[in-house]
This record gives sequence, C-alpha cells and structure tokens, in this order.
Amino acid sequence: MRTDIAPDIICLQADNASAMTGTGTNSYVLQAPEGAVVIDPGPDLTQHRAAIMANLAGRPIAAILITHAHLDHTEMVPWLTMMTGAPVMSYGPAARGRRLLLNDLAGGEGDDPHHDPDVVLCDGERLVLAGASISVHHTPGHMAGHLCFGYHDVLFSGDHVMGWSTSLVSPPDGDMAAYRRSLHKLLGGSWRMFLAGHGAPILNPEARIQSLINHRAAREAMILAALQSKSSDALQIAHQIYTDINPALLPAAARNVLAHLIDLSDRNIVLSHGPLAADTQFHLI
Repeated sequence: MRTDIAPDIICLQADNASAMTGTGTNSYVLQAPEGAVVIDPGPDLTQHRAAIMANLAGRPIAAILITHAHLDHTEMVPWLTMMTGAPVMSYGPAARGRRLLLNDLAGGEGDDPHHDPDVVLCDGERLVLAGASISVHHTPGHMAGHLCFGYHDVLFSGDHVMGWSTSLVSPPDGDMAAYRRSLHKLLGGSWRMFLAGHGAPILNPEARIQSLINHRAAREAMILAALQSKSSDALQIAHQIYTDINPALLPAAARNVLAHLIDLSDRNIVLSHGPLAADTQFHLI
C-alpha cells in the first residue's frame, strides 16, 4: 500500500502484517533532487519489490539506508542491491554494539545474520545523498545498532518510536537502559513528524516520546512491586503484570521484563540467582 507523506516522501507498506509488525513494515522512498534514497527496503516479497521499483519513478538509488538489521527491514536488500548497485548504509552487522554482558544470552530472533553494509554509519554524521541532506542518529535500545534518520523536520524513527505500539526490547539485541537514554536523546528536538518502521506517521513526536518514557517507568514500578513478596523470573512477572495482552505475546512481554531486570541489576536494585538466562530468578536487594 502506498501513502504519499509529502511531495518527496512515499511510504510503501509491505504485506507482512503480524502481531509483531502491526499492519506491515514501512519502506520509504525519498525522491531527492538528483535521485532517490530508499529507507528500510523491508521483506523480500514480489509485490513489495514491484512497488519499490515503480515508485523510484526512474530515479537512480543513491543509497539504501537501514534503521536496524532485523529481517523484516532488510530481507530485500540483496535483491535491491543486485538490481540497482546502490550502496547499503547502516550501523553495521546485527550484533555490532551489543554489550559484552549480553553476548551469551540466548535470543536475537529476527536478526539478519547476513547484513553487512557497504558503509558503516556513526552518530552525528550528516549525509548528502542525491542532493538530500540526511542526519544520522544512533538510538540503541530496540537493537544495539538502531539508527534514526533526519530529513528537514521529519525523523525516520524505525522501530525506536512507533505510534501503534511500544518497542520490543529483547536481550541480547535489546537494552533497556540504552533504550530509555535514546528516548531522552530525541526529546527537545525540532521534529514535526516521525515516520516509523510500522504504523502511521506520528504527528506529536514530543508527546509520544514522553508517553513511552512514562510507560517504561510504570513497567519498572510494576516489576519492583512484583518482586516485593518473592523471587521471580521474567516470564512469571510478565504473567502477573501484562494482564491485557494476547497470551501469544507473553513470550515477547517476558523479554521486555528481562530487559528491565537486567537494567535493575546493573543499578544494584535487584540481584540475579546465577548467570543471565530467560528463566533466571531475580530478587530485590
């Protein structure tokens, strides 16, 4: 599905709707003065391939920008680079930037193990691509290498800030402390609109960021309350505090809880019983 966000920004929604992707992954075509920039090509689906090629409108692709190396955002990259020769730019392979503490923790579902960009981007860079000026913002949390891209007063926010849902913060990719810092990093900007990796445009970016900050603070308080009476693991706590979600999403909720517990452990508020794992028991200090 195509949505014209602005005269030079097209959103193409892939047909990969699910509980984790909402209505589908959003790929963006920026029609720059001297060509085009594609942000997150998305899943490698025949219809989505055709949509991206059709909406380039004959423009050469100056670059393929990747917010993060999850397959629902990167699966089409090999095909698109083969067809166009465009360079791929991102923070790096899926595991780049992960904390050493989390490396041995099972997880990493949905990572693209083959993602290897032509150009590695860093926080604060300013790119000039096909005549368009694009700023690079490193926003780890949902994934260690997550990037947002600024274009005028629009921020392509990937899976860091979405309107339809909170972000999954699932260790070892997800880091709750980093996620919360990254939310604060975007506060006070001059952004008019966020264009997320899933869902509709966010027209009140400051309010949405603050609501996400408040949500995480509330979840932390609920986790601490759950630990008042006894030790628990992430899944046990998720069953206790996520009372309003589809039961099929409880494993993902438990990963969010585990991310909170690791953050609380780092801050010496809780203590784990043994090495970090999905079923590690935690108790208050």
